[in-house]
Amino acid sequence: MVRDVIVIGSGVTGLTCAVTLAERGFRVAVWGREPAAATTSAVAGGLWWPYRIEPADAAGRWSLAALTELTALAADPQESGVRFADGTHAGLTRADLGAWADDLPGLRAATAAQLPAGFTAGLRARVPLIDMPTHLRHLERRLTAAGGPVETRALTSLAEAGRVAGAVVNCAGLGARDLVPDPTVYPVQGQVVVVANPGLTEWLVAADDTADETLYVLPQPYGVVLGGTARAHSWELRPEPTTAEAILARCVRARPELAGAPVLAHRVGLRPARPRVRLELTELPGGTRCVHNYGHGGAGVTVAWGCAREVAALLGA
Repeated sequence: MVRDVIVIGSGVTGLTCAVTLAERGFRVAVWGREPAAATTSAVAGGLWWPYRIEPADAAGRWSLAALTELTALAADPQESGVRFADGTHAGLTRADLGAWADDLPGLRAATAAQLPAGFTAGLRARVPLIDMPTHLRHLERRLTAAGGPVETRALTSLAEAGRVAGAVVNCAGLGARDLVPDPTVYPVQGQVVVVANPGLTEWLVAADDTADETLYVLPQPYGVVLGGTARAHSWELRPEPTTAEAILARCVRARPELAGAPVLAHRVGLRPARPRVRLELTELPGGTRCVHNYGHGGAGVTVAWGCAREVAALLGA
């Protein structure tokens, strides 16, 4: 079936673009090499916060636009998977953040009592914390309601999609490395451990854009996501037992309540990184319009709705 737009990629970036376009009247289909539940998006911790993404100014703009959308979705967290939660980002001060922080309500310095051991500074905020499996199902339902199918199919070229659509939106993530091809795309491997929640309600993060190891404690309805790693150029998808032990030890030091919490799962995902996000309108051979929207690193869910708005604008929606 001929479509106005084929969106390549079934993760949060692709589904959000597809929903945005379909709800604005486009006939849209999503082509993904795997179901949404098998994408890196499904493994993500789900905290709204610009992380490992450039250019910083554009990322801040996309993040704030997404915050508006996520705020509305948080009115029904069971349906959307989006809720707001208080928490602490240890190791940061306001001077470490971009201009976007001026528009984040309630951002403030953490007190000494709110910081984990070993930290002398940090920030407090109330931001979206997203149950990603639930959120992906929400996006799929919205797309279906708007008439957009999601098809599992592997592509060898973007031109394949261009032959059956008036426009193509390339949200292939790490797959863009071969599909475009774009050798500047590379993985940033993230390993997490999911444990039973002993009663935590607040999130905790201590991460910078260069460290191979990070600390995060993200309470979700299905358990607490403990992280993690950020290993650039690693394609390893198997959880490493020694890494899992180190993650657990870091998180227990920061939140002693986690000691002895039963382990529910070990997960690994590959963040699709690039020196800069590629979000631009081009043409495929034959003249089909193609909007590239990939390379979001560790901030895919944080910027997804903002980037989707820009994609829609580039296609005249």
